[in-house]
Amino acid sequence: MHLMWYFLVSLLAGFVGALSGMGGGIILIPALTFLGVDIKEAIAISIVSVIATSSGAASAYVRNRIANVKIGMFLEMFTIVGALVGAAITLVSGQRLLFIAFGAVLMVSWAALFLQRHVGWQPVVHQDGLSHWLELEGSYHDQVTGEVVAYRGRRAYLGGPLMFGAGMIAGLLGIGAGELKVLIHDLVMGLPPKVSTTTSNLIIGVTALAGTSVYLAAGLINPGVAAPVIVGIVAGAFIGTRVLVRLSNEAIRRFFMFVLFVLGIQMIIRGFLS
Repeated sequence: MHLMWYFLVSLLAGFVGALSGMGGGIILIPALTFLGVDIKEAIAISIVSVIATSSGAASAYVRNRIANVKIGMFLEMFTIVGALVGAAITLVSGQRLLFIAFGAVLMVSWAALFLQRHVGWQPVVHQDGLSHWLELEGSYHDQVTGEVVAYRGRRAYLGGPLMFGAGMIAGLLGIGAGELKVLIHDLVMGLPPKVSTTTSNLIIGVTALAGTSVYLAAGLINPGVAAPVIVGIVAGAFIGTRVLVRLSNEAIRRFFMFVLFVLGIQMIIRGFLS
């Protein structure tokens, strides 16, 4: 019976993860602990599932030329190191303060987007020297508007270090931390919401792979739980990718803000109750 619940919960997590760029782990962890899985094992299994979510979603986004591989490769250098550091800290620390702090980060992030909810995405006009040298730019065909959207990334000198922090949180809590990555793409680097979400899906898989190596070495990954979780995650991510390409940038931002608010409250409550 538990195997079926693992699959159903993972299906939902994969769908939300692909649609929002978050990886789905933040839904999976509380669900697994509710089903009786130890919190550290849940974190380890969740970070494995993030790899599956990224594989299921990012492949479609790269094929559709929405995810920006060049920007993703640049930022992955920072998230990988952060994930290794975060996973190592998790093995020797408690989680209560981390959950509360992460919930607070989510709520601050939600507030930042809420204050700009009536401000639509605007293309970057003046690109800084480093971002221009790294060629952080691209274009994609928007199925909703029927237009080709061209864009430029900016402030790579801030995006990289901030991604280290996002990677560390991903390793600490066994999540994709895509909510932070999307915010960095959106608010700091000036990328369109669709590019932010899809590129985040590309990055979180590589980030999670780095964190998984630490948990695997510690023997915290249970294959009996991980197998149905991965199947469900991949199936959910596949469905999510089909939905995302048919949504507008504004609809994706609204969905992202809703999930951000709900999860921020949830993480804070979990921190106080743990």
